[in-house]
Amino acid sequence: MGDKAVFLDRDGVINDNARPVNGPQDLILFPGVEQAIKRLKAAGYRVFVVTNQGGVGLGYMTEADLQQIHDKLLSELGKSGAVIDEIRYCAHKPRQGCACRKPEPGMILELADKYRIDLDKSFMVGDRDCDIEAGRRAGTRTIFVGKGHPAADAAAADLQEAVEIILQGERAC
Repeated sequence: MGDKAVFLDRDGVINDNARPVNGPQDLILFPGVEQAIKRLKAAGYRVFVVTNQGGVGLGYMTEADLQQIHDKLLSELGKSGAVIDEIRYCAHKPRQGCACRKPEPGMILELADKYRIDLDKSFMVGDRDCDIEAGRRAGTRTIFVGKGHPAADAAAADLQEAVEIILQGERAC
């Protein structure tokens, strides 16, 4: 029996992606993200980011640029005490056929193995079809951020509402 976790997509869940996030200056966190992550951690969840970043493979940014974006993300969250256990990304081009790019569950499964995560007690929160499919393939419950998704277990307007759904489910058990 392992730990429980929440796997978060980055763009569209944690930060605004109306404009491509190709440098740290482009990273704009959604309001309330810090508090949502802190609530998950306080409830005993490990929190991971799993994100497709094909912009690296396509040449829109370098891995060094991506690292600077993630450094800023961790720094911004850390200012309020919000902690991400680890960030995993797929830098491959779309349709390259790798096992890590969502909808493949590779990133989730690798983190679950590394941290001894019980996927039955865990969630994938995302705003795209590929996020929901990756979570389902990995064996997590899924929450779609947006108007709803036919394959998702639940839908939420934003990460704060997704966290409320997760924590209400725990209280119901």
